[in-house]
Amino acid sequence: MKRRKAREYALQFLYRIDFIKVSAKNNRTKGLSDVRNNLDQFWADTGEKDLDTKVFAEDIITGTIENLKEIDMLIQKTAQKWKISRMNCIDRNILRFATYELLFRKDIPDAVTINEAIEIAKKYSTSESAAFINGILDKIAKEHFEK
Repeated sequence: MKRRKAREYALQFLYRIDFIKVSAKNNRTKGLSDVRNNLDQFWADTGEKDLDTKVFAEDIITGTIENLKEIDMLIQKTAQKWKISRMNCIDRNILRFATYELLFRKDIPDAVTINEAIEIAKKYSTSESAAFINGILDKIAKEHFEK
């Protein structure tokens, strides 16, 4: 299974709905109505056929969305001088799905989750993003397991 590809799809989908949510708020139009319909359209747009990739991506996507309030509060608390709303949209969504993995996917080692997030940041975000994401995720992982 290509888990990095699944994580990249998760980033793309979360970015898409983050953008739609902001646009909907600004335009006073209909917001996100149905994640499932959005996912169906997303998969049609990507043309992805590998079921394992889709299943893993959808777990990350739905888990992140279902736990978004808790995830965002933890990211906000950890990134002390950064408001989550002011973060680069790509960085914010990498942090969201990686935090979901750290908190809720016990089958994935923290080091793997953090490394994957860093590599995806290097590919899709700014040159400073990898260090920023690494610092926040490392702190979340350490603090989460100290409790």
